Amino acid sequence: MKLATLLDDTRSVREREREQGMVMGCLLLLEMGLYASSFMCGIVTAASLAITQFSFGGLCMLYGTVNHNLPSHSILVQTSSAPSLCYFVFSISVCVAVFSFFISLYWICACFQTQDCNRTRLGLNVTLVLCGVFLFFLLVTGCVLKMGRDSLCDSVLHTVPNITRCEEAQSRTWISPYTGTQFYTGLYRAGTAVWVNLFLWILIGMLVVIQSGYGSDFGMMAGDTIATSSETEPFF
Repeated sequence: MKLATLLDDTRSVREREREQGMVMGCLLLLEMGLYASSFMCGIVTAASLAITQFSFGGLCMLYGTVNHNLPSHSILVQTSSAPSLCYFVFSISVCVAVFSFFISLYWICACFQTQDCNRTRLGLNVTLVLCGVFLFFLLVTGCVLKMGRDSLCDSVLHTVPNITRCEEAQSRTWISPYTGTQFYTGLYRAGTAVWVNLFLWILIGMLVVIQSGYGSDFGMMAGDTIATSSETEPFF
């Protein structure tokens, strides 16, 4: 009778382990999908900002100002920000994209080659800390892009006549060697990708917390089952 009870408890623990493995596998698969999306957002941000900066001859136009040349009816760049500001935004986007790519590649190799998709408590905690770090820098990056673009657009709207929206300045003539035909579109696309990336990392953090909590709950249930079985054994 005691042996049968022990076998039933062992079978119950194995069923719970199998259930945990399926749930954790689904959560990890969803997390990898979010990493892939984060990679794409990072690439879009970096590429859009780099193209915009290249069109202005390497100048960083975040918080920049422009002037209007009345004789030629063209727009010229008056001031620009330090290039390090755009490099900061570019670097954060690339770092997030690189991390997302390599962690996705790691879990693909771990799951399909070694058949080991188990996550340790330490690994979950490290991922959660990195998630918090990326959320902070993505928030800063998003604010820099938003306020920098708005500052540039305010200068455009107050300087260039006969326009009511910032994107209308893209169709105007810009004094060489600068070409502002896509300056608003590029900065807007970069900012949108950053905010989407921020939302993705919030979801990633929630998934990591769920996995951590689910693993803890399972460990407590398994421990209680084993403890109950051992208590039924005689002391002699």
